[in-house]
Amino acid sequence: MVVAAYGLILPAEVLRIPVRGCLNIHASLLPRWRGAAPIQRAIEAGDVETGITIMQMDEGLDTGPMLLARALPIGADETGGQLHDRLAALGAELIVEALAGLAADSLVAEPQPAEGALYARRIDKAESRIDWREPATQLARRMRAFDPAPGMHSLLAGIEGPIKFWAAQARAVGAGEAGARPGAILAGDGLAIACGEGVLQVRELQRAGGKRLAVADFLKGTPLAAGQVFEPR
Repeated sequence: MVVAAYGLILPAEVLRIPVRGCLNIHASLLPRWRGAAPIQRAIEAGDVETGITIMQMDEGLDTGPMLLARALPIGADETGGQLHDRLAALGAELIVEALAGLAADSLVAEPQPAEGALYARRIDKAESRIDWREPATQLARRMRAFDPAPGMHSLLAGIEGPIKFWAAQARAVGAGEAGARPGAILAGDGLAIACGEGVLQVRELQRAGGKRLAVADFLKGTPLAAGQVFEPR
């Protein structure tokens, strides 16, 4: 039996049915990022690589012994959706290799290391609301991780509905920007927003009911002024 991105723990009576057990195609290098959202949590944490682990399932949460693992670098601007698709392709290759190895009795399951275990908790809807008091680097990574779902958003007085933020880069505070309130729009080209640490230089965003737009196109239809402040979380 083979599962991938399966949201429940199989009961013991099911795990015992297949002669060679149940295999899970897990989207991380175990034991790092066990759990429901390994792809998003890896990007959010700033990991430079992740991968696929083919593991034999037990009654724990992604705790079973490992059959195969292969690493994959995470691109500097890669989104959760892009990384998902690359990992899906790698997982397909690896499960075919694992099934062939099991049939030939050439694979030996190895216990997961005791050290390095991290839990990739399920994404909560509340996490998609931007807290401008957080560091800009953290917010930029989370925007990538949560693209395409659930996305990141914030509210601004005078604009109906939330504004979604899809892409941004963190940068250092520039001359004359120190002391700005988190969430404040800063003067200058494009759209720069003060954060708890650093500044978020926005590249792509979207109004409720609208399309994802590059910041220059967004500002043509929805002008924003320096000094306006996005609502805190």
